[in-house]
Amino acid sequence: MKLFRKILFWCHLTAGVAAGIVILIMCVTGVLLTYERQIIKWADTRSYNVAPTSETPNRLSVETLISKVLDKQSDATPTSVLMRSAEDEPAAFSYTGGRTVFINPYTGEVLGEGSKGVRNFFSVVTGFHRWLGGNGENRAIGRAVTGACNLMFLFVVCSGFYMWFPRKWTKPQLRNVMWFKRGLGGKARDFNWHNVIGFWSLIPLFIVVLSAVVISYTWAGNLVYRIVGETPPVSGGQPRPPQGQRTEIATDGLNQLWAKAEQQTQDWQSISLRLPTSADATATFTIDRGDGGQPQKRAQLTLDRKSGEVSRWEPFSNNTTGRKLRSILRFAHTGEVAGIFGQTIAGIVSLGGAFLVWTGLSLAWRRLSAWVARRKLKVDTVPNNTDLVPEPNSD
Repeated sequence: MKLFRKILFWCHLTAGVAAGIVILIMCVTGVLLTYERQIIKWADTRSYNVAPTSETPNRLSVETLISKVLDKQSDATPTSVLMRSAEDEPAAFSYTGGRTVFINPYTGEVLGEGSKGVRNFFSVVTGFHRWLGGNGENRAIGRAVTGACNLMFLFVVCSGFYMWFPRKWTKPQLRNVMWFKRGLGGKARDFNWHNVIGFWSLIPLFIVVLSAVVISYTWAGNLVYRIVGETPPVSGGQPRPPQGQRTEIATDGLNQLWAKAEQQTQDWQSISLRLPTSADATATFTIDRGDGGQPQKRAQLTLDRKSGEVSRWEPFSNNTTGRKLRSILRFAHTGEVAGIFGQTIAGIVSLGGAFLVWTGLSLAWRRLSAWVARRKLKVDTVPNNTDLVPEPNSD
C-alpha cells in the first residue's frame, strides 16, 4: 500500500505539472465565464426602454414582427425568434454567425444588436477556455490539448482525494486539511492551502471536470449512453443558411401556432421558434420554464403547419435516461443546471482549481529546488578524485 501511494503521488505530481499551465488557463477563464449569460443579457438590453403604453398595450403578432424585421434588416434572414414572458423584455431575432437583433415587441422598432464589446470579450475568453485562443486549423490542436488536460485534471482530482483521505480519522489530522492556518509561509502555507481548497472543492470540482471530459470527447459523451444501456444517437443537425444569405420565411399561420405554444404551459419564461423556410415544414418551438440554462425545465413542441395539431411534445421527463444525463452534464459544467446558485458554485470551484494548480506547481518547484540543492551538496562534499590517486613512485 505504501508503494502504491508513492507511485500514485508521482503520477499525480507529473500529471499536475504537465497539464498545470493549461488547467490554470481553463480555470481562470472559467471564472470569467461564470455569469456570461446574465452579463450579456444585461449589456444587450440595459439601454432599451421596452414597455406597454396606452397607445401600444399589446405585443404585435409574431408574423408582424417578422415582417418588420425583414423590411428593416434586408441584408440577411433571421433563423429564429425568441420572446420572453416579462413585459419589459424585447424580442430577439437570431442570425447565423451569432448575431442578434432586438426588436420592440409593441412597436416593431429595431432597437439594435446589443453590446458587441461585451459579446466579443466573452467570445475571446471562450476561445481560450476551449481552444487556448486558437483560430482556424489551430482550433483542432487547441481542443486536443485542452481535452487531454481535462483528462489529466480528472485524474489529479481523483488521485488527490485518495492521497488526502486520512488513514486515521483524528481531529488534528482533519483540522489540518479542512481549515486554513494562520501564520504559515512558504511550503507549509502552500501545502495547507492545497489540502483545504482540495477538500472543500472536491465534489463540485469533480463534476465540473468530469462534464468537461464528456464535452471534450465524443467517446466520453457516447459512454454516458452506454453506461445506462442505450445506443448513442447519431450526431447531426439541420443545415443553416450561409451567413449573410437572404432566404424566404413561410410566415402563414404562425400567429395561431405561437398562441398555441403559449397555451402549452402556463409558467413559460421564454419561447423561441426556429423560423420555417417552407410552408410544408413543421413549426418547432422551444419552451423554457427556467432561466435558459436548465435543461430539466425546457421542452420542445412541434406543431403541424396545416392543422395546428401537436406533432410532438418533448418535455425533459420524456427523454431517455442517457439523454437526460448527457443534457445535465452539459450544463453541470457551468453550474447552470442548478440556476444562479449552481453557477456561483461552479465559479468558486474554478477559482479554487486555479489555486490548486498554483499551490501544486509551487510545491513541485520547492521539491525540485530542494532535490537540486541536495545533489549539489552531495557533489560538493565528495572528495576530489585526484586526491584518491597515489602519487607516482619517485624511484
